[in-house]
Amino acid sequence: MSINNFNEKYYHQMVLIRTFEEKLYDLFLKGLIFGTTHGYVGQEANAVGIINNLARNDIVFSNHRCHGHYLIYSDDVEGLMAELMGKESGICSGRGGSQHLCYKNFYTNGVQGGIVPNAVGMVLAEKTKGSNSIGIVFIGDGTLGQGVLYESLNIASLWSIPIIFVVENNRYAQSTYYKNALSGDFIKRGEAFGIDSSEIETNDADLIDKSFKEIISIVRNKKKPYMFIIHTYRLGPHSKGDDCRDKSEIEIWLKKDPIKLYEKKHNLKKDYIGNVKESCVQKVDLAVYDASKEVFPSPEII
Repeated sequence: MSINNFNEKYYHQMVLIRTFEEKLYDLFLKGLIFGTTHGYVGQEANAVGIINNLARNDIVFSNHRCHGHYLIYSDDVEGLMAELMGKESGICSGRGGSQHLCYKNFYTNGVQGGIVPNAVGMVLAEKTKGSNSIGIVFIGDGTLGQGVLYESLNIASLWSIPIIFVVENNRYAQSTYYKNALSGDFIKRGEAFGIDSSEIETNDADLIDKSFKEIISIVRNKKKPYMFIIHTYRLGPHSKGDDCRDKSEIEIWLKKDPIKLYEKKHNLKKDYIGNVKESCVQKVDLAVYDASKEVFPSPEII
């Protein structure tokens, strides 16, 4: 792909997610983050290639690893940072923290698999009302071990609910390698319920974007569920600093870093890369500074 096909917005968004997540690790070590935090480093291309294709009234359900999804959905760096720092100016007045966000049609929850029936139910409600909204729910490979997922797949197929199940297989459920916990093929899990399914192994935002454009068109037209599996890799730890993976394995995947891949693919110049990264650093640092000046929520405010 030539430089003429370069999507400046996508590159900037991926760098913003990376900058935000790396800052969180630093803030957590300084005791400035309330609750836990799960980074999205290495999976940025997924959020960019998917959420940019959604319509305003579509419903998004994310999980414990939700910051990247939220930033692309809202571009609300300030609100998310304030929320994670426990401030009243945060998305949920500092009470939701990293895993429990609620903003417009975007929702998250940290319960493994627990978001799936909620997502299916909300999209069913939209279908019942006669709206043209569809839904998307992000799950990881670890959620494939939860029974409630299969109950939801069954209902979504049986009642023709227009929801897309996006499986981000980052190859580890906390510290468990996916092949040590899951048998069979990922794609057959959706197909077993009569759900159209496809999979891709890439960290290329352009390829994910192209695939998802086709998927979302199918779901809107057929008004039926779909399962989309992205085989990727989490470059950072599961949560904060708990990482027991072999360093040589991580080094292999660092060569497939979605941001570096995009830079090389589109032959981006060092000056341009530097300017984008600097603007993202300034934006995130300003969000931290502003949040640090805000107040904590009072017990009286619900």
